[in-house]
Amino acid sequence: MTQENAAPDSGGAPLQDLVSAVSRGAPEYRACPHPVYAALREQAPVCLLTPPHGVDTYLITRYEDARDALSDPRFSKDMRGAIDTYHAVYGSFFDALDDNVLFSDPPRHTRLRRALRSGFTPRRVEEMRPKITAIAESLLGACRKSDTVDLMSSFAFPLPIAVLCDLMGIPEGDRPELLGHFAVVTRARFDPRMREELQAAEEWLRDRLAQLIAYTRAHPSDSFLSDLIQADEALDDAELTSSLWVLFFAGHKTTAFQIGNSVLDLLLHPDQLEKLRKDPLLIPQAVEEIVRFEGSVETSTFRYAKEDAEIRGTVIPKGSLVQIAISSANRDPEKFDSPDVLDVTREGLQGTHLGFGHGTHYCLGAPLARLELEIALSCLLREFPEMEPANTEDGKKGAWLTGPVAAFRGLQELRLVLEPSRPAMSPAPGSVPAMTSSVAAVVTVTSATSPTSTTSVNAGDRPTTN
Repeated sequence: MTQENAAPDSGGAPLQDLVSAVSRGAPEYRACPHPVYAALREQAPVCLLTPPHGVDTYLITRYEDARDALSDPRFSKDMRGAIDTYHAVYGSFFDALDDNVLFSDPPRHTRLRRALRSGFTPRRVEEMRPKITAIAESLLGACRKSDTVDLMSSFAFPLPIAVLCDLMGIPEGDRPELLGHFAVVTRARFDPRMREELQAAEEWLRDRLAQLIAYTRAHPSDSFLSDLIQADEALDDAELTSSLWVLFFAGHKTTAFQIGNSVLDLLLHPDQLEKLRKDPLLIPQAVEEIVRFEGSVETSTFRYAKEDAEIRGTVIPKGSLVQIAISSANRDPEKFDSPDVLDVTREGLQGTHLGFGHGTHYCLGAPLARLELEIALSCLLREFPEMEPANTEDGKKGAWLTGPVAAFRGLQELRLVLEPSRPAMSPAPGSVPAMTSSVAAVVTVTSATSPTSTTSVNAGDRPTTN
């Protein structure tokens, strides 16, 4: 097993140093959190963090505790029940957009989820397979024009973005500006120096999504948004706006980062990659194992304790924030045999690993995410069976996200040589080599069932919690 994403011994670091590393998002911890989580599972499975936002936060690291906490009614996700805490973490002007299915409890959560789930039924998702495949193939066709590409900005991000925009019926001409404002929000949400830019971006997105809803209401189509507007249990405009926000914001980043994680993990474990090359029918099963092994959701979104709650002898006081370390729970040896080993033939994982959550807030978009991951890996392995990591100055195989909030586990950049045996190409006069910058790379994708659409994404966005 390689050491880049295995879980070696934590080196006997004192517990207080481990907790400090997690609290402040130390670079070495963000680059490889698994040794720290392994130590915390043993020494402090429920530990108090002191994060930059200043609100007491308890981190749960063992599988059984994590699974229980994800559905524990003592831990609420309704931001309106702890508005001061919410404002301390997120600021004071996000309330309208964040008042959605992700930040709500039953019975309101039940009503919102029931209205939204029609867009992610297995049948509807499976009907999207030809279009998603066509988008993936078109993106990879564009990648073929360069010797070396950054997979994140050339493929991993554009694929789910194009799928979600198409699902919601977002006009192609609106997509670059819309995504630009989402990028501002992602970078600025935990940076007090960018409060003015953040507020402006939030207000623009709220207004633009409201305009999209009004237009779709007046011009019905076959989009998911149109179906949502016309549903029997219709949502009001504020609920529709916040629902679009969370579906798009959470949906594209989690899938994009998971594609990058999946490819890197397979490249670092060539024996597992070879199994998928020889038998592509293993890919759906491999998706479950890779999500368990290196999921894109490192920790759950915040919950807060509605009352004092005791877990493994530790009392979580009323009003405290609670985070669940999904990455840690999915490598708990008490639940999974040889959890630090990637095994694409591992069986029985669907419904067992916590990569898509558990309980009331189980990921609505899990069927779509699974399909996108399956298609992404299938197309990559078919089109570029010899792909390998590109040589970099620091010798690292990928640049992991940094920052104090470990919401996402993903790569800022993953540079690959897709066709190592192909002679190097000279760039055309005046052309720009693909993915030389991580900012606002504009990618054009064409599918057999959709006209050309242009999307823009900043692959270096910092993570946020939703």
